[in-house]
Amino acid sequence: MIVAYPGSFDPVTYGHLDIIKRCSQKFDKVIVVVMNNSSKKYLFTLEERKQMIKESLVGIDNVEVDSSSALLVDYLHDINVNVLVKGLRALSDFEFEFQMALMNNCLDPDIETFFLMTSNKYSFVSSSMVKEIAKYNGDISNLVPQNIEDKVFERIEKI
Repeated sequence: MIVAYPGSFDPVTYGHLDIIKRCSQKFDKVIVVVMNNSSKKYLFTLEERKQMIKESLVGIDNVEVDSSSALLVDYLHDINVNVLVKGLRALSDFEFEFQMALMNNCLDPDIETFFLMTSNKYSFVSSSMVKEIAKYNGDISNLVPQNIEDKVFERIEKI
């Protein structure tokens, strides 16, 4: 089975990577889809986010990284995939992701969403928190891989 794991990944965190790696062990192929959300202001471009994920997943052969600025349902039609995986950290994630799953299913009844709980050690990690901590020169080494940490601090210095 081929699944898509969409998100903004600005930046990709150990929590995201945990979900991707676990999915890669359960599914034949995982397509990580870096998405643009018009209501968000990003630290990194779509291509930069895509590249950072690729760098973080070296050696995992059944994971592909792609990007899209289209409506997710349209993107899924284009790649002929109808199963999504969404990671959940807390009850608040479930409420939002449940609404998104229902909307995607409304737009296309063939689309199914699988929810995967993050590992406990990453349940508090979010890209927003990583960026906020980095703005104050805090330690994010336990939240993101080293290559991502360096890029976050380099970008924040330019802001």
